[in-house]
Amino acid sequence: MESSSSAAAVETAVTVPPPSTFDVSRRPDTAGLVLNSPRPPSLREELVGVVGKAFRPHGSGHGGDRRPPRWAWALAALQAVFPVLQWGRSYTLKSFRSDVMAGLTLASLGIPQSIGYANLAKLDPQYGLYTSVVPPLIYAVMGTSREIAIGPVAVVSLLLSSMVQKVVDPAADPVTYRTLVFTVTFLAGVFQVSFGLFRLGFLVDFLSHAAIVGFMGGAAIVIGLQQLKGLLGLSRFTNSTDVVAVAKAVFSALHDPWHPGNFFIGCSFLIFILATRFIGRKYKKLFWLSAISPLLSVILSTAAVYATKADKHGVKIIREVHAGLNPSSVKQIQLNGPYTTECAKIAVICAVIALTEAIAVGRSFATIRGYKLDGNKEMIAMGFSNVAGSLSSCYVATGSFSRTAVNFSAGARSTVSNIVMAATVFIALEFFMKLLYYTPMAVLASIILSALPGLIDIREACNIWRVDKMDFLICLGAFLGVLFGSVEIGLGVALAISFAKIIIQSLRPQVEVLGRLQGTNTFCSVRQYPVACRTPAVQVIRIDTSFLCFINATFIKERIMEWVRAEVDTSNEKVRERVHSVVLDMSNVVNIDTSGLVGLEEIHKELASLGIQMAIASPGWQAIQKMKLAHLVDRIGEEWIFLTVGEAVEGCLTAHKGSAMEC
Repeated sequence: MESSSSAAAVETAVTVPPPSTFDVSRRPDTAGLVLNSPRPPSLREELVGVVGKAFRPHGSGHGGDRRPPRWAWALAALQAVFPVLQWGRSYTLKSFRSDVMAGLTLASLGIPQSIGYANLAKLDPQYGLYTSVVPPLIYAVMGTSREIAIGPVAVVSLLLSSMVQKVVDPAADPVTYRTLVFTVTFLAGVFQVSFGLFRLGFLVDFLSHAAIVGFMGGAAIVIGLQQLKGLLGLSRFTNSTDVVAVAKAVFSALHDPWHPGNFFIGCSFLIFILATRFIGRKYKKLFWLSAISPLLSVILSTAAVYATKADKHGVKIIREVHAGLNPSSVKQIQLNGPYTTECAKIAVICAVIALTEAIAVGRSFATIRGYKLDGNKEMIAMGFSNVAGSLSSCYVATGSFSRTAVNFSAGARSTVSNIVMAATVFIALEFFMKLLYYTPMAVLASIILSALPGLIDIREACNIWRVDKMDFLICLGAFLGVLFGSVEIGLGVALAISFAKIIIQSLRPQVEVLGRLQGTNTFCSVRQYPVACRTPAVQVIRIDTSFLCFINATFIKERIMEWVRAEVDTSNEKVRERVHSVVLDMSNVVNIDTSGLVGLEEIHKELASLGIQMAIASPGWQAIQKMKLAHLVDRIGEEWIFLTVGEAVEGCLTAHKGSAMEC
């Protein structure tokens, strides 16, 4: 504690040297750069620039006064929106063969998963298949990821059903429920496009890594509990997603008649799918075995039920699945109905969660392949995919980790694999839907259950605990909120803890006393580097916050003055070390508001009353501009604004020596 070192001594004021005693012309030339820097961009210029960058051709702002012709600008803008126009010119037959094989493998996994996820979203099976046709086609021409597989996913399906069913019960009014789902999908797509156009990708970052780990883990357990209905063949079940309500529902349902054949079928094929996945991971050349195991499970279980007539003895089956091309759902989207506000709220959450999962998946595999994923283009591509999907009976689609991993392992070279997958699913919709009549619901439950272990990352949760305990609280809050409350509560808890962490750090930022490393001109924290030596008679203090504002200005001022008074009390015992100058290192302060300016002025006045000169080193661009507009620079004195801490310390020492010689 720095303040504990203060000694009881009588303060003796040190005369502040007048500005004339410090020759400004003898300062290093670099110091003038601080005060003579150009005006930073205004808020209007920044907003216009954000929109302009969305479609500005790469490099159009360079090259002197020569402007590219309009056709070149239009072509570059088209290539920015449709990346297929760039990579399509160098696409080869060899890549096409790889994409065809990957797309077929992807479809073998995607068809049964899509049916299962539609059931999780409380929609008829065909809507999951529809979602695996249109969105992948749109993404194929607009997306920048070569490996990502687009379609329905478990977490978004659960999120959608758990929130929409609070507005309309899907069992009581399935038509209105579908209408709300399509409306939410449309609005989610619009939000995603807006995020991309206005460079609002930081909104996705509000869900921190720790929050995502906890949320995914909790959602996986909730999804697994929801599958008990299909796995046990229960007729009555709760619509709630918390673990307590599900446990009560299972306990109550077990007192009713139920057929153990459902449990036997579900567990048998769950073990089969997990076994093939284990084999595929152990023997990389057999990855295709784990990819087609869900489809094999559907085929084998359907044939078994049909042959044994098990559906007449209590085994729950899918029954009819509507075949054919995606029907239009344009008229079902309601943007001015009674539930529009609720749909917009749900859409924002779904849009952020879907983008978070897709971008995380895409970046993971882009890093492996050695190329960069454009996050804003991904948002635009995902948004248009969902807008188009909402008009063709699809619900919210995004990138799936399990299917993307299969796509990558199968050797996909481009988004053509998504086109092949979509075409395969369409063919299945046209010709093979009648064959799914006898597919047992327990198999769909086992397919979903088999995908859940990948969502629970215990190792990463342990790593978060080891590295950052506060982050682990965020992770645990999201996990418990989803598990014992709802998906919305889990997200709300995670966001609340995250923002509380940010606010606490903003309220009490670090304020460090700096010392010089011997033999260098480097100044660093004396707490972090005890070998750093303080400069006699000059106290150097660094403000470690990017925004000096109303929320932290008072704390920073009090902290600085506390250290200065303690140093004055101590140094008065030693005449040679009496503090005559305080240098504020503002290199980390990017911006400042009026409260921050008032705080700096009060520090200057209090230091002057103690006979101490204040100097400022390396203020941020916007900070120095506002200090000039507020005339704070005039009150401090231009000669006391420096480019670096080293120059500030030397300037203070030189001024003090000149003052001492005059005396």
